[in-house]
Amino acid sequence: MTFLVLRRLAQTALILLGVAAITFLLLYALPADPARMIAGRSATAQTVANIRHELGLDQPLPVQFWTYLKGIVHGDLGRSYAQKTDVAALIAARIPATLLLMAAGILVEVVLGLTFGIIGALRRGGTIDRIVMMASFVGVSAPQFVVALLLLYMFAVTLGWFPMSGFGTPAHVVLPAATLGILGAGWYARMVRSAMIDVLNQDYVRTARAKGLSSVRIILRHALPNAMLPIIAMIGIDIGQFMGGVVVVEAVYGWPGIGQLAWQAIQQVDIPIIMGVTLVSALAIVLGNLIADIIAPLIDPRIRTR
Repeated sequence: MTFLVLRRLAQTALILLGVAAITFLLLYALPADPARMIAGRSATAQTVANIRHELGLDQPLPVQFWTYLKGIVHGDLGRSYAQKTDVAALIAARIPATLLLMAAGILVEVVLGLTFGIIGALRRGGTIDRIVMMASFVGVSAPQFVVALLLLYMFAVTLGWFPMSGFGTPAHVVLPAATLGILGAGWYARMVRSAMIDVLNQDYVRTARAKGLSSVRIILRHALPNAMLPIIAMIGIDIGQFMGGVVVVEAVYGWPGIGQLAWQAIQQVDIPIIMGVTLVSALAIVLGNLIADIIAPLIDPRIRTR
């Protein structure tokens, strides 16, 4: 296990280097000029040139990238062009809100996905199974902003059960978490159904039934732990996706997380913030997968043996 962790940490460094290089090149290939955005439309060419020099944008691209990498090694993600603040401080201030939304969204999608996936597997080929699979297909296909607006209209505007936007109370997290959970639950339901169908046909499950064990015990004790393995891997991936991929949800609900920070940075061509959020998201994906690799052997000892 120690060797696995050390190897994955080494891979993490290489992945982050690759992500940083690709993102850096893509951002600087954009036709937008950060210096012109900061200076404004009425600024003179000399003013724009001075801003470019101040930001180091007049240096060759390899020099800019090397300077950025040296800053990362020392924990410096650069300074925001628009907000004139350290990017690390801006991201650190937004991470708690995103972590809260991420945890709530994953909880909702796992609970819904497990529930409907098990129901679909137990009622395979029946009407309930077809309804569950159709609902999961709709959930997977629905755009985030459509689901968010529908939930806002139904539960905030019409019924008035939850606030329209904001942050700070448990009521504020319900609709954003439900939006993320509904969209992700479809994937979980389909995967759990497939895994459960495979597990329920195994010899040890048939043996457990022959011994007279109850259906609930067979599902919870024998079938579900084995069907959970692909779910653990998906949760690890979702950790990274939710860290940087909730831009639309955070924008609709006014949620002060790093997704909203990234959206604002994209509008302002604030490259240091975009780079910082991208690297944090990539790091979260890698660490999420590492956590999944560590937890999986605890659930199924056969993985540790292999």
